Amino acid sequence: MRPFRIRLAIIMMVLIGISVIVAGYTMGRVFKNTHITALEQTMVREINLLKATFPFHDASDPTNAETQKYYSERAVELDRLTDSRVTFINKDGTVIGDSESDPNSMDNHLNRQEIKEAVGQNYGQSIRYSATLGQDMLYVALPVNSDQSDMIELPNGKFDGYIRLSMSLEAVDQGLQQGWILMFFTLGLLFLIVALVSYRVARGLTSPIEHITKVAHRITKLDYDARVDVTRNDEIGQLGLAINGMADSLQMQLKTIRDNEALLQSVLANMTGGIIMIDAGQSIALVNREAERMLGIQAERVTGKLYIELKRHYELTRTIEESVALREPMHEEVSVFNPVEKLIRIDGVPMSEDDGAYRGMLFLLQDVTAIRRLESMRSEFVANVSHELKTPVAAVKGFAETLLSGGVQDKETERSFLQIIYDEGDRLNRLIGDILELSKIESKRAPLQCSPVHVHSFFEMVLGTLSKVAEKKEIRLEMNVPEELYIEADEDKMKQIFINLLSNGINYTPEGGRVKLQVTVEHNEDEEEVVFAVSDTGIGIPKKDLPRIFERFYRVDKGRSRNSGGTGLGLSIVKHLVELHHGKLAVESELGMGTSFRVILPLIQDEEI
Repeated sequence: MRPFRIRLAIIMMVLIGISVIVAGYTMGRVFKNTHITALEQTMVREINLLKATFPFHDASDPTNAETQKYYSERAVELDRLTDSRVTFINKDGTVIGDSESDPNSMDNHLNRQEIKEAVGQNYGQSIRYSATLGQDMLYVALPVNSDQSDMIELPNGKFDGYIRLSMSLEAVDQGLQQGWILMFFTLGLLFLIVALVSYRVARGLTSPIEHITKVAHRITKLDYDARVDVTRNDEIGQLGLAINGMADSLQMQLKTIRDNEALLQSVLANMTGGIIMIDAGQSIALVNREAERMLGIQAERVTGKLYIELKRHYELTRTIEESVALREPMHEEVSVFNPVEKLIRIDGVPMSEDDGAYRGMLFLLQDVTAIRRLESMRSEFVANVSHELKTPVAAVKGFAETLLSGGVQDKETERSFLQIIYDEGDRLNRLIGDILELSKIESKRAPLQCSPVHVHSFFEMVLGTLSKVAEKKEIRLEMNVPEELYIEADEDKMKQIFINLLSNGINYTPEGGRVKLQVTVEHNEDEEEVVFAVSDTGIGIPKKDLPRIFERFYRVDKGRSRNSGGTGLGLSIVKHLVELHHGKLAVESELGMGTSFRVILPLIQDEEI
């Protein structure tokens, strides 16, 4: 309890000191006001006495020198009798006599405070600093009209204006000043004694409180490592322990909040699906990174705004609008354009508090464009495979049934039927082989087995394989390949690439045409690349078909392709094998002029391959 008593004693001393100061100040003000009021009433009585006894002179012309002289002399006489400055003021504010100054040098007094108060009252008064005398003065003025007063006046005497007395407040101020000096000296001595006694006690109390305050300020600025050094067991020590406990609790809670927030942000940022949250006010509360990418928006620009900010995605906005209106789960697929068309699956669920209060809608966006395209490609692939397999199987079955029924007696016809069965079986075998090869490549079950390949020798072997087919059609094969060029690649897969491209060139080039292979090395900033150009003088490919020629089973001229023995999978296999080598594939063609395929492969494959 001792610290409490010390604090109470300090508070009492402060209160006593304040009370004494306030009382002294109040007494000084009362003394001053009372003295001024007494002076004011005395001056009013003196002016009233002047009104009744003063011999007024005609003052109708305030600028008249005789008039000013008369009233100035009388003012001087009255100043000696009343010990006050006397001023005679005409009704229009012109000074016509003053005991201390020349009336001609004095300005108009109509706007002086005491004159304005005297207009509507019995008298007017004001206290202000006199620049002429250099001290505070009390001014009292009364209106005087000699025609309306029972006063003694000179013949033809007429005065209509104001009589003003003024007295210095210097004596009052000096008395107050002496009282203030005495009071402050006494209080100063008293407080000096009290201060010397209480200094150590006050310091002992304020120092730990200041320390606690500084620590509290550091905690408010999120410095949760700040702690109070507790060295005492009283109430202040308990307060320090409480502050430390609060800081420990806040630090733990903030760490938990930050960890949870970081985890949530990481989950949202790395989700493969887009997230959009619409709050109860129909404003966008949250947009994650994937949703930004899908919709081509920026979270900082749309967050906090109404969901209609997504209006350029009409179907999405309409779906969100319906879901927000119904506040029910929904599942739909919509198309958005950013900049190409994408198919987005949107799943919406309403959010609510534990008490059931509605908080908004949460929407999950999934880009299902590739999935739907893959489903379509699979369906198309199955249909194409079924069709491609059915044709040779039907041919084999038909000719075999004819032979088994004994309907063919001619050996030459029988031989031609058997040849057709053989050719269709061979075609069926190649088709199945190509399908299996393409499936293996697409499923990544055909890794590259890279080794240095001597390009010139490699193409001599490839062209040698195809030379007999070219000779039958009288097609000239040309090769322009550097002698000392090596490339790091899978030789078997390279053979598949170029046999397919060169075979197509031979098959679709009329007799007497030309198929040319040219190899060059190009240098760019990152690496060296080898460019393989396979060109022919064949029938060419229409421009509308160029974007699709690498699709499975796509044929520009279906009848011609079948007659040439093609399966429709060759260019698709080429595309996948080139990509497997981290290369690029391009095609240029003009109807009737020929086609040119460009295969660009890195000179050296990356180590990761």
